Amino acid sequence: MRSVHKCYYTHVKFCIFSSMLPSAAVYRFPWELTSGSVQEGESLRTFGKLILYEPEESLATLSAHQSSKDHRVIVHTLFVEPFDAVIGAQYMVLGELENIEGVGAVVRARVLNCVDGVNLALLQKAINDQRTFLEKKVGVVNS
Repeated sequence: MRSVHKCYYTHVKFCIFSSMLPSAAVYRFPWELTSGSVQEGESLRTFGKLILYEPEESLATLSAHQSSKDHRVIVHTLFVEPFDAVIGAQYMVLGELENIEGVGAVVRARVLNCVDGVNLALLQKAINDQRTFLEKKVGVVNS
């Protein structure tokens, strides 16, 4: 009888902890963030080249190129500081999207990693393939 309660307790504890976790972050292209198609508060992953870092404001700017246009993403770096910025390097960020007055859409970073040397064309293809798979097999639409 005691083991039944223990299993039940473990299951309930797992359910409580799993409901406290943030939702899984979906890969979003920088041009999707700047188009306004992503809702505030959504957990996401994105990438870009670091072109500006303002440590006194805890803000970094990532840039990505698509269809002859540069798309910029502002990243709030307070939660990942001290942050050793390498201007010109590729970064991947995991965080939540927020709207900050006077700045616009900002990703509040939980994780910010330098991924210099990553093949961006291959990453974009992998993201698109993952989206196609999820839409067909699971019925999840990420766009």
